[in-house]
Amino acid sequence: MCMSSSRTTTSLGVLILGAVGVVYGDIGTSPLYALKECFHGPHAIALTPANIMGVLSLIFWSLMLVITLKYLTFVMRADNRGEGGIFALLALVNGKNPPLRPVLAGGVVLAALAGASLLYGDGVITPAISVLSAVEGLSLAVPAATAFTVPLTCLILIALFLIQRHGTTTIGHLFGPIMVLWFLSLAILGGVQVWQHPQVLMAMNPWHAWHFFVTNHWAGFVILGSVVLCITGGEALYADMGHFGRQAIRLSWYLFVCPSLLLNYFGQGALLLYRPQAASNPFFGLAPEALLIPLVILATMAAVIASQALISGIFSLARQAIQLGFFPRLQIVHTSSATEGQIYVPLINYSLMVACVTVVLIFQESSRLAAAYGIAVTANMVLTSIVFLAVLRHSWSWPIWKSVPLVGFFLALDLAYLGANLTKFADGGWFPTVVAALVLTLFLTWRDGRRELGKRMAATTLPLYYESDGSLSLQPQAGTGRLFLPKQHLPVANLSVHFLTSELMENIVRVPGTAVFMAVSAHHLPTVLVHHLKLNHMLHEQVILLSVQFRDQPFVAVEEQLEVNQLSAGVYQVVAWYGFMQTPDVTALMAREKRFELPVIPEHTTYFLGHQTLMTRQSFGRMARWRKLLFAFMSRNANPATLYFRLPSERVIEIGMQIEL
Repeated sequence: MCMSSSRTTTSLGVLILGAVGVVYGDIGTSPLYALKECFHGPHAIALTPANIMGVLSLIFWSLMLVITLKYLTFVMRADNRGEGGIFALLALVNGKNPPLRPVLAGGVVLAALAGASLLYGDGVITPAISVLSAVEGLSLAVPAATAFTVPLTCLILIALFLIQRHGTTTIGHLFGPIMVLWFLSLAILGGVQVWQHPQVLMAMNPWHAWHFFVTNHWAGFVILGSVVLCITGGEALYADMGHFGRQAIRLSWYLFVCPSLLLNYFGQGALLLYRPQAASNPFFGLAPEALLIPLVILATMAAVIASQALISGIFSLARQAIQLGFFPRLQIVHTSSATEGQIYVPLINYSLMVACVTVVLIFQESSRLAAAYGIAVTANMVLTSIVFLAVLRHSWSWPIWKSVPLVGFFLALDLAYLGANLTKFADGGWFPTVVAALVLTLFLTWRDGRRELGKRMAATTLPLYYESDGSLSLQPQAGTGRLFLPKQHLPVANLSVHFLTSELMENIVRVPGTAVFMAVSAHHLPTVLVHHLKLNHMLHEQVILLSVQFRDQPFVAVEEQLEVNQLSAGVYQVVAWYGFMQTPDVTALMAREKRFELPVIPEHTTYFLGHQTLMTRQSFGRMARWRKLLFAFMSRNANPATLYFRLPSERVIEIGMQIEL
């Protein structure tokens, strides 16, 4: 019993250390710029003792109400088999029976996609502002280094993105200890000032926040746009829940991260009370001059770690969007043989690198960049609350009197922060908004394009199953495991169905080996099979109709991944199921399947894929022509199915076909 308890404690300790290193990187680097922007940025408030206490009170209650209450207490309860994030919330709603009404379901999907798009905007701003804020500390220790702040920041960002292809397995072991040192430094630097000026602790009284608004009116409301910087990274708590678990994330916040952050913020406030001239950079003003350069180095390392965690999260988000059908196939590189979640997406990586360097070159200073930061974060908070309400009402069946007041309170906070940040739109808030709008356009175009393409293909293919009376069925004939197709439903000129009836199978030449035909739908004959028969008039001895499908859950257990039905002599239908956080590996999946009459021998197996060329016409479908052209462009540049499904390229045959969209 003691040994078991010891292992449990050790395991939890490791998870807590990992959570400190990864989950709290973004919010942990907020002290670099959050309080500074309140008193020194373009929307700064007057530096008076009452305003200092008011801003500290707003920071304290923002951390308590948004991070502690909203995310850690309530939103993190909404997990999809242990996984969190905006797509996990969406899956919880979609996976519930009965489904939502179409209008409500469409609204929830749109909210989730918009939230995911905003995370991409956040993914551009966070690395830029974190690294730039850290490097700016050099100008305090070495004033001559000011001219090198932007070039050095760009070099660090470029190096950060270039090392992504090597994965985070090795460097990940350093994340926890470095961030522990960072948070200890936050606590010590701030704690010294709080010890000397304990009156700042009175800011925990919400009266100071109320008095701040009463005194400053509109200016006090606008300052919320800077205060919100202290809670950036709240989504990471939820999105990374599957990696570290709810308990580890909560304990690390309550016992270590939250006290360290509060001590540092209150310490910065105490510093400003007796040394207002430190307002240009109160964080580095906490450190003795001899420790400035070591602190700048530590802050830069913390900023890189915070950026690394967010970049990894964007990679995971991209994979989820692909699996759920909202984004085209991209090259996904697994950087760890032991951890499924450690992936690298080259196109996303280099796109983020170019965007991050661009914003640093455009904005030049962290104060100007901070104006661009809040809109994406606060808008995403609003959308998360909306989707969370759908989970409460539809998935958990909470009554209106219980769910609406709770989410209404969260929305009141979220909308206040968002409204304050909208005032900064012209100062830079337009940038993440444009990024999010572009990503959302890609999401919706790919989803709608696949839907139109599916309709076109369904109209030209035959259903896979029929009942014995000739009516359509989506299941094999009961008790036989075979497909029954009555002759009156067989178009004589259509070779695609002849081979499924035993008396007509004899008319088709069979050659040794196994042919795997990839099918988009599990309910229709693969189009590539139809074209193969029309062109080659032959089949392999063993034919497998393989359809890869994704469920609204993070992972599908190995023993539940395959469904196998025998359709006729030597013809099988196989449906491979994956979760939205898994990457298909068809070769490995087929190799371990033992339920076929003949073994699937890799060197005797040929994979047939359809290569679609889209011809856009205005007369078809509801999509605008420009969206069809965009969908066709995305389709042409999608990662080849051979790479995405991990097929042996030397054993793949692609058959081209033109489809009018």
